[in-house]
Amino acid sequence: MTRSRIVAAALAVALTGLAGCDAGDSVDVDGDATAGGSAGGTLTAAIGGEPDQLDPHRTSAYYSFEVLENVYDTLVEPDADLKMGPALATKWTTSSDQLTWTFTLREGVTFSDGSPLTSEDVVYSYQRIIREKLNAAYKFATVKSVTGPDPATVVVALTAPTPNLLANLGGFKGVAIVEKSNVESGAIKTRPVGSGPFTVASYTSGDTIKLTRNDAYWGQKPKLDGVTFTFVKDPTVALQNLRGGEVQWTDNLPPQQVPALKEAGEVAVTTTPSTDYWYLALNEGREPYDDVNVRRAVAFALDREAITKAAKFGQATANQTAIPRGSSWYYDYSPYRHDPDQARQLLGQAGVKGLTLDLMVTSEYPETVSAAQVIAAQLKEVGITVKIRTLDFAQWLDEQGRGNFDGFLLGWLGNIDPDEFYYAQHRTGGTFNFHKYSNPTVDTLLDQARTQTDAGVRKQTYERAAKQIVDDASYIYLYNPDVVQGWSRKVTGYQVRTDRAIRFRDVALAR
Repeated sequence: MTRSRIVAAALAVALTGLAGCDAGDSVDVDGDATAGGSAGGTLTAAIGGEPDQLDPHRTSAYYSFEVLENVYDTLVEPDADLKMGPALATKWTTSSDQLTWTFTLREGVTFSDGSPLTSEDVVYSYQRIIREKLNAAYKFATVKSVTGPDPATVVVALTAPTPNLLANLGGFKGVAIVEKSNVESGAIKTRPVGSGPFTVASYTSGDTIKLTRNDAYWGQKPKLDGVTFTFVKDPTVALQNLRGGEVQWTDNLPPQQVPALKEAGEVAVTTTPSTDYWYLALNEGREPYDDVNVRRAVAFALDREAITKAAKFGQATANQTAIPRGSSWYYDYSPYRHDPDQARQLLGQAGVKGLTLDLMVTSEYPETVSAAQVIAAQLKEVGITVKIRTLDFAQWLDEQGRGNFDGFLLGWLGNIDPDEFYYAQHRTGGTFNFHKYSNPTVDTLLDQARTQTDAGVRKQTYERAAKQIVDDASYIYLYNPDVVQGWSRKVTGYQVRTDRAIRFRDVALAR
């Protein structure tokens, strides 16, 4: 779902869409890398759960994108400061009215099976997302057409100026360029064919996904022979495996042990602020959660600091809006204090007594389970009984898609542009608006903001939208977590990114 997290970097969620390219200007950022890099063994990475599938256009699971980040390319990609730069496209121009973007593709790029990657593949990939209304379709809302006038050129025509177009086309691997034959055969779900630094060699369900170096990669060849992703739900086990040398990298460390691990220095452990947010959503398609007073009552009943401490042990910052502090888009708004009396009063106004709330969490994101236990205790104080329903993530996704919940806990990871924090989640009928929120004022503001080219006006518009979303308790925001990752001292060349993109293409592993 994905989207730069460099060690000790501040959150730099800037206006990335234009990437320094004014109307009518040309950008030439051909960053051809030289071939080279010796083999460096196979790195084993422990991730907290199993991908639901490896089709980048259909999955919304972070565990999938941890793998796919190393398999696929996008037209452009975010650098360490979350500014969009070259990937498959080496340069681009915009028309004076900002409605036509022309991209020049890198020469000599092939998919890992040896077939050439051309503009036809870019057009196919984008049209697949748009026509089949796949997860990233909302990112193409202003796209009128995508054409390939020649094999090395892609033209994107827009219905309105789109300041975040580059972020839309490269912010995460959900908009990756795929191979048509791989899609049509169905193999893309478990054996995807990309143009990235690694290729999928095998997928053993419930166990591992093994990647091998793509020797046909257009950039600097990876130093590693391969990467093996192993699925380890228990953070304690992941840490044991890291200490024991069974794995060399993990992002599934026990949060309560992070300070001691950093001090001990036995393994490298790094934390940095992320662009993520975690939240509670209540199903507005069900009574009584369609009543704003009930949702606001829940918001007043919660003690976010206590929830954050229980879930993240200090590796997060409580926040009542989505965008984290440190971002240029941050909006300082916190109308909800921990006030059980106010919560009970609002429930009384809504005529609600003895409410039982079905709260859906997933064992593959343990922090949802920890947070839910605290939330249940806090809501009990105001007369709401919480029934925690713990599912594996595949079941969780199915239940979410069918609307079979009163509430759920989860996070949005790797956001870059403010549009990614709000549009798909809170616009009426949005792709990820599973909780059925609808407010015409918010719809109008979000539509205006995504085509507003004046950065100051755009920020004000998003602030107005954010205020209404928070006042309506569409999502009840909880905290912005830090990125926490650990790796063996044998690993070099790895960078922690604020957008959680897991890139192993520059990593070496000492023998």
